[in-house]
Amino acid sequence: MALSAVAVLLSVAFVCGTLVFTDTMNTTFDKLFAVTNSDVTVTPKAAGGGEDIPDRGKPEVLAASVVEQVKKAEGVKGAEGGVVSMSVTVVNAKNENLGSTTGAPTIAGNWNDNELKSMKITSGQAPRGPTEMMVDADTAEKHHLKLGDELRTIAVTGDIRARISGIATFTVTNPGAAIVYFDTATAQEKLLGGPGLFTHVNVTAKDGVSDEQLKQNVAAAVGADTYKLQTAKEAADANRKNVGSFLNVMKYVMLGFAGIAFLVGIFLIFNTFSMLVAQRTREIGLMRAIGADSGQVLKSVVVEALLLGFVGSLLGVGAGVGLAVGLMKLMGQMGMHLSTDDLTVAWTTPVVGLVLGIIVTVVSAFIPARRAGKVSPMAALRDAGTPGDKKAGRIRAVLGLVLTGIGGAGLFLAAAADKAAPGSLWLAMGVLFTLIGFIVIGPLLAGGVVRLLSGVVLRPFGSVGRLAERNALRNPRRTGATAAALMIGLALVACLSVVGSSMVASATDELDKSVGADYIVDSGTGQPVLPQAEQALRATKGLDHVTAYREVAAKVTAPDGTSEEVGLGATDPTYAKDIRRKMVAGEHAAAYGANAMSVGSEYATKHGVKVGDQLTVAFTGGNTVKLKVAAITSDEGNLDKTMKYISTEVARANVPADRLPLPFMLLASAQDGQSDATAYQSVKTALAEYPQYKVRNQTDYKKNLQDQVGQLLNMVYGLLALAIVVAVLGVVNTLALSVVERTREIGLMRAIGLSRRQLRRMIRLESVVIALFGALLGLGLGMGWGATAQQLLALQGLKVLEIPWPTIIGVFAGSAFVGLFAALVPAFRAGRMNVLNAIASE
Repeated sequence: MALSAVAVLLSVAFVCGTLVFTDTMNTTFDKLFAVTNSDVTVTPKAAGGGEDIPDRGKPEVLAASVVEQVKKAEGVKGAEGGVVSMSVTVVNAKNENLGSTTGAPTIAGNWNDNELKSMKITSGQAPRGPTEMMVDADTAEKHHLKLGDELRTIAVTGDIRARISGIATFTVTNPGAAIVYFDTATAQEKLLGGPGLFTHVNVTAKDGVSDEQLKQNVAAAVGADTYKLQTAKEAADANRKNVGSFLNVMKYVMLGFAGIAFLVGIFLIFNTFSMLVAQRTREIGLMRAIGADSGQVLKSVVVEALLLGFVGSLLGVGAGVGLAVGLMKLMGQMGMHLSTDDLTVAWTTPVVGLVLGIIVTVVSAFIPARRAGKVSPMAALRDAGTPGDKKAGRIRAVLGLVLTGIGGAGLFLAAAADKAAPGSLWLAMGVLFTLIGFIVIGPLLAGGVVRLLSGVVLRPFGSVGRLAERNALRNPRRTGATAAALMIGLALVACLSVVGSSMVASATDELDKSVGADYIVDSGTGQPVLPQAEQALRATKGLDHVTAYREVAAKVTAPDGTSEEVGLGATDPTYAKDIRRKMVAGEHAAAYGANAMSVGSEYATKHGVKVGDQLTVAFTGGNTVKLKVAAITSDEGNLDKTMKYISTEVARANVPADRLPLPFMLLASAQDGQSDATAYQSVKTALAEYPQYKVRNQTDYKKNLQDQVGQLLNMVYGLLALAIVVAVLGVVNTLALSVVERTREIGLMRAIGLSRRQLRRMIRLESVVIALFGALLGLGLGMGWGATAQQLLALQGLKVLEIPWPTIIGVFAGSAFVGLFAALVPAFRAGRMNVLNAIASE
């Protein structure tokens, strides 16, 4: 019962911990947004799209004259211009990037009165000229910075070298951003490219003037549709929405894994109460004989489950709060600072935890309770153990086969689908029905599979091995339910392993076939490549060519009159050498001629476009021109699928220089005869001053892709670990209760010569074969799911199916160790039994 309560505790703790953690993060950001926004904020009309890193390397700006216009509006107490840029990189004297590693931005701006709402200077003083700057205390502490240290801020307009004149501390929690401040003139010149420019205006209302009224007054002064105006609440809500969408995804993903743990816990609780009811058969029969009706017996078991669920859930709520605090500490070590002062436990959190835990426990125990209510008074005259219902067993077998068949058909239809959307629905149906089918049919499979496993694993142990096999087969329903708990977690592990390995193998294959460039340069975070970094690479000796790849927004109209907003790949003509695209018509190189472009095969087929046709292209913020289709690229591969290409010169001719995006990637190739090691080192040396960019050759790029997928899978495996722990508890519970159930039998076996060591080995081997049975079902099911999912991904160009056999074999072998571990305590308890007392047991 204690182990069952632990299973409930762990599952409830995961749910409550997730809710407390995400609520605390929301509270942290809410407090930050509440104090950082002025009464009304004026920004350029084009700003505020949620773009953290503008593709031009500079934020949208407005003229300083707007500040004077705002000051003249009725109800304005004060207005000041602000400068904020997130397109910067700050490095220390060792050329180390001081930015966050958790995805939080690096922010540079001017120190102004509005900053005093959320920060205070705790050391030194505010910057007073181009050679001084101020940093936030968290960044200073993390990187051991002190007053007088020189930092370099890398921006699109050039480098800013300045010494730390002051350190400012947040009065609310800083979630992890690295922040540096300059005086206003330096910020304008170095971050925005010239004097008299701001990114926003902070407006303060006079006493008695509401934010809404102030917004209307400012709109009348500067023009209602000229700029974007937001009250403090509107700005906070917009920021909260951007952050909230990410937090909601994280919350629901974690709750999904908690749900898996609950599902596994159902099997544990079901098995526990099934065995308890079986062991109490004579007791229940006696109670029925002296007058207890079936309803009273059922209620007694349900109340027992209710108490178990309540205690486990109550402890789980407390453990969940502790888990949330632990997650906050972990995030703090990773660079995202969350204060326990902001710990948020909403009243709904413990209610949700208690209700979930109690409902799951009671529902899991209801079928055993109902079975207990059906025990007749005559059961008091026979040995403990409820007789099996052969009719119910036949119905279960038929139902399991039907469900598995439906699920198999769903997987087949998913694999045969020619479109991803309907295929995904078939896959979801197939996964659900095959999982339920395997759970239902588990006892039927137990006989054959356990015998097969026993022939390999148990028979070498002689008579002890045969006894272990018979014990595992004694109650197929119990063995199936115990194995099913382990099966669910391992099926997901196998499925994700197959999908992850196939993605890496497909991408690697695509890189081998399509990428001709020797070196790839990008930030990995979406930050554009600055002009000075591009120039440094182009000046590197030993390179044959360098290709800049940028994306230009445009509206493209096909000959059939259909228009769509797209991103055009604007590259140098050498891109045709760097990327080997399969062609449907025309030559790739021809797409880089004057007034020429290429389109993908899917687009060409859909709109009836052929080589020689003209498309109307309206560049965002630029000209509208007609471009001739000179090439049609195949969309069979995954690299740059559906992309339309134009030359960089066409983009420059039709988009104003101040609106032209910077490249987000550079491709380079070494000269013929040049040593790869020498050229590679030259490229790294050329970009050494810009640590925000990663230089990779094709081998490095493949390894990086593999590492990224591996990290994601490890994170998922970590979340699945809870379900597997609960499944292990289920194996422990089943063995512990079966030892109690077989007390008299164990005593008799010991009396006729079975040693303690042989007894413990028998129980361990029984546990191992049950664990391997669950692993075999789970891994087989998961590989089927993964292979089907890969067939759907093949529609997106990921055509290589790869089964990660080392992982699959490792998990299968690990399951044997799980079985051994689960049997330690039950085997120890069995070995300590007194022989005479065990024989006398009833």
